[in-house]
Amino acid sequence: MTAPVFLADAAALRAADVVVLDGDEGRHAAVVRRIQPGEAVELTDGAGQLVRCVVAGASKQGLTCEVVERIDVPEPWPRVVVAQAIPKGDRGEIAVETMTEAGVDEIVPWAAQRCMVRWTGERGDKALRRWRSTAREAAKQSRRAWLPAVTDPVPTPALTARAGAAALAVVLHEEATEPLGALDLPTDGDILLIVGPEGGVAPDELDQLAATGAVVARLGPTVLRTSTAGTVAAAVVLSRTARWA
Repeated sequence: MTAPVFLADAAALRAADVVVLDGDEGRHAAVVRRIQPGEAVELTDGAGQLVRCVVAGASKQGLTCEVVERIDVPEPWPRVVVAQAIPKGDRGEIAVETMTEAGVDEIVPWAAQRCMVRWTGERGDKALRRWRSTAREAAKQSRRAWLPAVTDPVPTPALTARAGAAALAVVLHEEATEPLGALDLPTDGDILLIVGPEGGVAPDELDQLAATGAVVARLGPTVLRTSTAGTVAAAVVLSRTARWA
């Protein structure tokens, strides 16, 4: 079984041969996960710095970890970005969790026209914090050295700008004839996968995105929910890149 991963301060990871993991992360490791002396753990700053350690001491305040090996994990390319239309209930968190586990590098909450939920005020701030917390925990569970970014929510004009700047932008649509698995993929830059809401991408939004050069493609013969489409699409794309070779 692979060693559990915990997040630590970047400066602390480079400072010495012994790293103290304290705070909320350290208490979780020692009290909730019950990590004991002699066990292996991996510490990361979430930006590619990975430190393999053996636990030398454990208390209610955290762990004392002796460094065994330091690794600089290169940022994965091409980057896979998913613009996820904001769904209702906990479906957004489900989408974020599974996309993170699959390897998505950035998640962009999209306030599409047909979204039934609007992130405004404290409610929106709270929802965004939940998405970011979910991404953080899923990255640790899936042993990632790079945490995915979860951006602030964007309206359609900002998303069209992202689509125009991407190496490849794909709008997932059940009526498209071109399959996602048949598209030529870039080896560098951003691959932007755009997932609409349950009510579908509005025609004028589709036109705006297509005008930037975005390709309209389908996943397969079935229609997926918005909370699963991004994960499946990311897996299709990643399986065809060197990242999953």
